[in-house]
Amino acid sequence: MSEWLVLTLAMVAACAVVLTVTVLNQRRVGADDDPSETPDVIEYMTMMIGVVYAIVLGLAIAGVWEARGAAQDDVRREAQALHEVSERSQVYPAAVRDRIRADITTYTHYVVIKEWPHMIKHGDLTDRGTALLEKVRADVTGYVPANDHEAQSYQPLVDQVAIADDARNARGQNAGATMPGVVWFGLIGGALVAIGLIFTLQIRRSGRELLLAGLYSALIAFLLFLIWDFDSPFGHSGSDTASVFTDLFPGSG
Repeated sequence: MSEWLVLTLAMVAACAVVLTVTVLNQRRVGADDDPSETPDVIEYMTMMIGVVYAIVLGLAIAGVWEARGAAQDDVRREAQALHEVSERSQVYPAAVRDRIRADITTYTHYVVIKEWPHMIKHGDLTDRGTALLEKVRADVTGYVPANDHEAQSYQPLVDQVAIADDARNARGQNAGATMPGVVWFGLIGGALVAIGLIFTLQIRRSGRELLLAGLYSALIAFLLFLIWDFDSPFGHSGSDTASVFTDLFPGSG
């Protein structure tokens, strides 16, 4: 299901529930009811809970955004390191150079096509991907430089493979969800409390009040969706977040 469709359904559902409850609640209110008699303490509590919940939402969004940024940095570091290995192997003999580049292409193709969907679904890396990267490492470290020029490039190539391996391990550690379950419980519970408190203000069925109630609930639904979407550092479907691999290695897509 498209993420845009999920967002639309969530916002429409939130608005529909709030507006339906508001209309049904007003049918039960007697003609002598005076909405101006709402105690000041209820208005104060509603305001304070709304402010506290807004701060919590802001912290949650900042947390998942920072985690996503760090995960994307690891992906760029891994892809760039492999790209450096591919380019710097130019000084090696054609047979060695072609073997290194072919194994790098095989690895990046597997990462984009096979490992990325697995990582999004299961939250971990595959043994096959690890084996393919080890093959690249063996290609680089197994060659004995034949002259000083090749010897000067040997250690930087080994270092770049180590960087790619480290970035891959970091990618695996960041593959899972960022927010723990207890935080989601607090966010959803807070949303229910924040929306439920608007009914204590005795809102009427006027167009302005219904519009504000609907927009308020839709905004909370949107912010929760935003947190859910960012909670997966590499997205919830597809391999769009692997574009850095396809940019540096066109054959990997």
